[in-house]
Amino acid sequence: MSTAKTATQNACKLCNPLGACLVFRGIEKCVPFLHGSQGCATYIRRYLISHYKEPVDIASSNFSEDTAVFGGSQNLKIGLKNVTKQYKPAVIGLATTCLSETIGDDVPMILREYVNEFKNGSPMPIMIHASTPSYQGSHIDGFHAAVRASVQTLAERGIANEHVNIFPNMVSPADMRYLKEIFKEFGLPFVMLPDYSQTLDGGPWGEYHRIPPGGTPVSEIVKTGFAKASIEFGATLENDKGAAGFLEEKLGVPRRKLGLPIGIKESDRFFALLEELSGKSLPEKYEDERRRLVDAYADGHKYVFEKRAIVYGEEDFVVSIAQFLREIGVIPVVCASGGKSGFLKKRIKEAIPDYEEMEIFVRDGIDFMDISDEAARLSPDFLIGSSKGYSISRKLNIPLVRIGFPIHDRFGGQRLHHIGYKGTQELFDRIANTIIEYRQSTSPVGYTYM
Repeated sequence: MSTAKTATQNACKLCNPLGACLVFRGIEKCVPFLHGSQGCATYIRRYLISHYKEPVDIASSNFSEDTAVFGGSQNLKIGLKNVTKQYKPAVIGLATTCLSETIGDDVPMILREYVNEFKNGSPMPIMIHASTPSYQGSHIDGFHAAVRASVQTLAERGIANEHVNIFPNMVSPADMRYLKEIFKEFGLPFVMLPDYSQTLDGGPWGEYHRIPPGGTPVSEIVKTGFAKASIEFGATLENDKGAAGFLEEKLGVPRRKLGLPIGIKESDRFFALLEELSGKSLPEKYEDERRRLVDAYADGHKYVFEKRAIVYGEEDFVVSIAQFLREIGVIPVVCASGGKSGFLKKRIKEAIPDYEEMEIFVRDGIDFMDISDEAARLSPDFLIGSSKGYSISRKLNIPLVRIGFPIHDRFGGQRLHHIGYKGTQELFDRIANTIIEYRQSTSPVGYTYM
C-alpha cells in the first residue's frame, strides 16, 4: 500500500449489531431490539430496508446523555415492556451497541431484574441476548454471535433424532429457499437457523402484521440440541464462535464445517455430505444442474479465462468466491475483507495453493480507500462484491459484478442466488455477460455478435 493513512476511510464492513438484527428477523415472532441509541437502529433499518425492500422494525432503548452517564437499565426495562405490549412477540432478540458495551451495562443482570419485576403469571417473551459491540468485529461477527446466542438460549438435550441442523451463514433469502428445496429433495429433515427467506422477501399482505410471518420457530431451535449433525457454512468461522461449535461441545451434536458451496468443487462437497447424511444418492435434478454448469464453463471459457478480478466482502464469501474464480480461470488479484478473523490468508492458501506465485494479494481489515488504490494500480477486468464498490467502479471505469450484501443501487439483491450448482450457474453467467458488455461498450466498432 502506497497511501499513507491515519484512519479507516469507508470501511469494507458494516457494524456488529446489524448482523444480529438480521438473524433475529429470521426467528419466528421475534422483534430485534438494540440496547443503545436510536441512531443505531435507524442506520441498521436503513441498510436492511434498502437491500431487502421490506419493512424492518427494530426497537431501541433510546440512549440519551443521562443514560450514557448513569446506565441504560431503566430505558431497557421500559423498552422491553413497551415492545411486549405493542408487538406481543414470542421472542425479543436483544443486541448491544458500542455505547451500552462501553459503559459496561450488565445486560444479563438487567434481564433477570426485568423478569422478576414484571412477571405477573402471564407468559413473557423469550429473551435472547447477543453481545455485539460495534467497535470490534463486523456485521458477520454479530450475525454468528446471534445464531450462537439463540441456540445457547433455546437448544435442549435429547435423544438423537434424524434431523440435521443447517447454519447457512449470511446468504440471500433466495439461497435459503434453494437450500430448503435441496434438503426436501434428499428427504432429509432439517432445522435452518436463521431463516429470513420469507420475513425479508415475502409477498404482499391482506392486513398489516406487526411482525411479518415466517422465520425459524422456537420449537425448532429447541430441537437443534438433539440433531443428527450440524452443517455450518463458514471457512473462517472458529468452533467457539459458531452455533455448531457450541452444540458439539455442550450437547454432542457433530459439527460438519464447509465453505460456502459456491463453484463446482465446494458444491460437490456439500452434496456429498448430504448423500452421506441422508443415505441417498444425488437426485437427478441436481445431476442435471451440475451438467449444465459444466457445459456453461466450457462454453464461456473463452470470455473469462485469465481475466483478473478484485473480490471483496465478508471473509467467508471472499474465500469461496476466490476459489470459484480460479475454478473458471479468473485470477482474483486482490482478495479483500474488512473482517479480521486472522484466517483469511490461510484459507485462501488452502483454496489456491499457488496464490503467492500468482501474486494474489490477500488483505483483511481493509477499507475501500485501500481497495481503490489497488484497483488503480492493478487495473483488473472487473470487481466483484457488494454495491459499496460502485464508487471505485465509476471512478476507474471498471465493471462491477454485484453480489452479497448490501446491494443498494440495483433491484432484486435479495433474490440473487450464490450457492450450489444453481447459484454458481447464475454467477458464472453474470460474470461472463459483464465482461462481454464491457467489451461491447468500449469497442470503437460496436460488435453485435461476440
